Parts: sequence; structure tokens; C-alpha cells
Amino acid sequence: MVDSVQVNEDFRLYTPEKVWFELHREKDACDVLVCMDDGTIYTALFAIIDYIKRQMEMNFQVTKDLEDTPEACYCVFDTPHIIVEELTRNNIEDTIDNLIALDIFENHFTRVTEHQDELQNTARTMNDGRRATQEIATVVISDVLLVQE
Repeated sequence: MVDSVQVNEDFRLYTPEKVWFELHREKDACDVLVCMDDGTIYTALFAIIDYIKRQMEMNFQVTKDLEDTPEACYCVFDTPHIIVEELTRNNIEDTIDNLIALDIFENHFTRVTEHQDELQNTARTMNDGRRATQEIATVVISDVLLVQE
């Protein structure tokens, strides 16, 4: 006899409601903000191979100009980066859809809004318990961002 299946009530497949793009001046990277149908906002940087090469060259120039550092050509990422072949709307949106379908979207995007049950958590927050990045994202979306929707 088969045991009954437990359904996780916290699990829900969200759907992107709105996606904002801001192409960097060099045109080799793009900041992407995704608003899900529940209002949660995520962010990630999409880039092409030229972006990685440019970052490596910049690091090489820095190490070349500093005393006591060996010249080294490298690139280190400390925030989510998603590498794509080209920075087109369709390519970025298809990548987002694939990450959601594979259930790895939240592994590669940074959530910038909090859930109600996290309001008591003070890690990486400021003032009233909201994530600091949530306030930044709100300002960027409403006042700063010159983007394609």
C-alpha cells in the first residue's frame, strides 16, 4: 500500500508579473529586476562573455599598478551573475522561465523583499526590520531606473 503524499503548504510556483532591465553603459551586462505575482522582487545581473573579459582586464590593470601584488588576470563574483549568449529581452525572459521551471530561480536571484514571517529577523535589515535592499529596489524602480519593461 502507498503512503499518502504530504503537500508542503509553503511551496508555491510563482509567476513573473513584471521584469525590468537596465543595460550597462558598456552593453555587456544588464541589471534585471523581477516582480513575481505575489509582489516579491528579485534581482540578478545578466552578462555576456565580454563582461567577464572586461572584469578580468580591469583586475589585471589594478594588480599591474599596485606594488606588492603579482600581475593576475582574474574575475571574482560576489553577487548573482547569470551568463547568457546575448542580452535580448527574449533571451533573458526565457532564462528566467527556465530557472523557474527547474526550481533553481531563487538560487541565482537575490530576493529584495521580505516575507511577512521574516519581519522579526534583523539580519541585513535597517530601521523597521525591512531588508535594506528592498528600500533600494523600490527607489530604483520608481525614481531612478531608465529601463525597458
